[in-house]
Amino acid sequence: MTLKSTLDPRSPEFRDRRAAMLAKLAELDAEHAKALAGGGEKYVTRHRGRGKLLARERIELLLDPDSPFLELSPLAAWGSDFPVGASVVTGIGVVEGVECMIVANDPTVRGGSSNPWTVKKSFRASDIALENRLPVINLVESGGADLPTQKEIFIPGGRMFRDLTRLSAAGIPTIALVFGNSTAGGAYIPGMCDHVVMVKERAKVFLGGPPLVKMATGEEAGDEELGGAEMHARGSGLADYMAVDEADALRLGRQIVKNLGHRRLGPAPGPAAEPLHDAEELAGIVPEDLKVPFDPREVIARIADGSRFDEFKPLYGTSLVTGWTRVHGYPIGVLANAQGVLFGAEAQKAAQFIQLANQGDVPLLFLHNTTGYMVGKEYEQAGIIKHGALMINAVANSRVPHITIVMGASYGAGNYGMCGRAYDPRFLFSWPSAKSAVMGPQQLAGVLSIVARQATEARGQVYDEAQDAAMREMVEAQIESESLPFFLSGRLYDDGVIDPRDTRTVLGLCLSVVHNAPVRGADGFGVFRM
Repeated sequence: MTLKSTLDPRSPEFRDRRAAMLAKLAELDAEHAKALAGGGEKYVTRHRGRGKLLARERIELLLDPDSPFLELSPLAAWGSDFPVGASVVTGIGVVEGVECMIVANDPTVRGGSSNPWTVKKSFRASDIALENRLPVINLVESGGADLPTQKEIFIPGGRMFRDLTRLSAAGIPTIALVFGNSTAGGAYIPGMCDHVVMVKERAKVFLGGPPLVKMATGEEAGDEELGGAEMHARGSGLADYMAVDEADALRLGRQIVKNLGHRRLGPAPGPAAEPLHDAEELAGIVPEDLKVPFDPREVIARIADGSRFDEFKPLYGTSLVTGWTRVHGYPIGVLANAQGVLFGAEAQKAAQFIQLANQGDVPLLFLHNTTGYMVGKEYEQAGIIKHGALMINAVANSRVPHITIVMGASYGAGNYGMCGRAYDPRFLFSWPSAKSAVMGPQQLAGVLSIVARQATEARGQVYDEAQDAAMREMVEAQIESESLPFFLSGRLYDDGVIDPRDTRTVLGLCLSVVHNAPVRGADGFGVFRM
C-alpha cells in the first residue's frame, strides 16, 4: 500500500521540531569541521608546502568522478584527549565502478600516527570490508604508533595486520598506496597488502628509521637506502609499482582496481522510485522531548520507494511497526518502534517477522525509538522476560544483513532487541536526536535514590534529602551527557551521526554495499523459549 502522511509542515509542532533538529545539525556541522581541519592550519600549511595532498584530496582523486563517498566514524575520538576524527579518514567509495573501503592516514595530525581511537576506527573499517567483501585501499602516510599511548595501542594494534591477511585469505583484495612515511609497525601495512604502490622520493617504508638503526646497531644509513621507494622497487621487491608523484600513485591505484575483476555476489536491485513525500520534512518529525511518541510510518513514507509499505500484522503488537518495502530498488524488511515501549506481543511479532526475512533472504532495517521492554508485575507474570529473549534470540541469530538507524530513544534491552551495536548490524547510524543508555537519566537517578534510601533506613539512619537531591541532579546530568549521539559516536558505538534528510541516500549506499556479498538467511535460530 502507499503510505499517506498526516504530517502538517505548517503546524507549530512541526516548526518547533524542525528548529530543534536544525540547531542540532548546526552543532554536528561544527564537529565535522574539526575533523576536516585535521591537525590545524599550521600543519596543513606545512604539509601543502611539501607539495603534498591532504587525505580527503587524495580520496577525491582516487574515486570515480561525481561518485558518492560514505564517510564512516567522522566523530571518532570526540570528547577524548585526541583530535576529532582520530587522525584517519575511513569510508566507502567507488573506484573504477567497484565499491571499496578506503582508509587514509591524515598526516597533518601528529604525522598520521595512530592513537587508541585510530586503531578502533581502523578495526571497524576492516570488519565492514570483510563482511561486505569490499576491496581495501590504504592511503598510507603514518609515523606508526603515537608512542606516548603505546600501552593502549601495541597489544590490540596487531589486529590491523591480522585483518589485512584475513581479508586477502578470503579473496578480498588489499592495496597500499604509500605517499610518505610508513614506519615501524606502519611498515607492515604495505608489507601485508596484496598490491603496493610507492611514490618516488617520498615514500619511506622501514621498520627502523636512521635514528633507531644508529641506536640499535651503530650503523649509519639514510632514509632512501633504508626504505625509499626506489630501493623497495629495485632491491627488496616490497614495491610492486613506483609512482612518479601522488597523482600517478592514485592513477596506478585505480588501474589495480580495474584489473581486479571484482564481482558483486548479491542480487541486483530492481527498479526504484522516489518517495511521494518530501525528505526535507524528516527534519521536523522527531520531538525534542523523546517521551512524546511519533509515528515511524512518517519516516518510512519519506525513505521508501514510491512511499510503498506493506505492513505486517498491523493490528497486533501495535507499538512496533513491521513490514516490507524497497529502498533504491533493494527489498528490505522494516522494524520501527512506534510508541516507545515494547510489550510481549511486539516481541513475538518481531521474532516471527525476522524469521520470515531470513526465510526470504531479505535484509532488515531497524528504526529505533524505544524505551525498552515493559516492566511491572502484570508484565513480568505474563512472561515479558521470555518474550524479550525470543526477540533478542531472533536478532542475534538472524543472518541477513541488518542496518540500524537510531532516530530517538534507544534504552535498555530494547537497544539489543532492535539490533544495537552489540548485535553487529552491518551499519549503524544515528540522528542528532538520538539518545541511548541503560535507561533514561531520571529513571536511573531515581533507582539509585530508592536503593540508597532503603539502605539508609535499613541501618536505622535518617536519609539526607539535600544530599539525595544533589546526587540525583549530578547523575541525571552525567547520564544525559553520556546518552547523546556525539558522545556515543566518538566511541564508535555507531558509524556516524547523519542528517535525517540524508537517510534514504545513506540507506541506498549501505544496501548497495551489503549486496557485494551473498544475501542469505539463517538456517536455524536455536531454542526459542515459548
